[in-house]
Amino acid sequence: QVQLAESGGGLVQAGGSLRLSCAASGRTLSNYVMAWFRQAPGKEREFVASIRGSGTTSYVDSVKGRFTISRDNAKNTAYLQMNSLKPEDTAVYYCAAKLGSLFPNFSNTYEYWGQGTQVTVSS
Repeated sequence: QVQLAESGGGLVQAGGSLRLSCAASGRTLSNYVMAWFRQAPGKEREFVASIRGSGTTSYVDSVKGRFTISRDNAKNTAYLQMNSLKPEDTAVYYCAAKLGSLFPNFSNTYEYWGQGTQVTVSS
């Protein structure tokens, strides 16, 4: 059974940075797609970024140039570096993982989820 644990969330001022981590246990995820989603109050869960085992990345347009997803397969961990944060980035951020590489931006294709970490950006 795969378990995902996010960390690194918090409160930051607009323009600041945070680095989220997603540590996986129970199985080596080097061949899995790892992704970050977020959900703001009253809104649906939104795709943020994904990274394949090959290193290929994908981002939602609103974070391109500001966020960077990466992974360290030796540590079985994925990361989301978030720079130039905006108040509209405020949400609970979730890590997700799946084996298949199709439709990486669709949340219902992911098999495993973390509990989420809160990111709050003040103006």
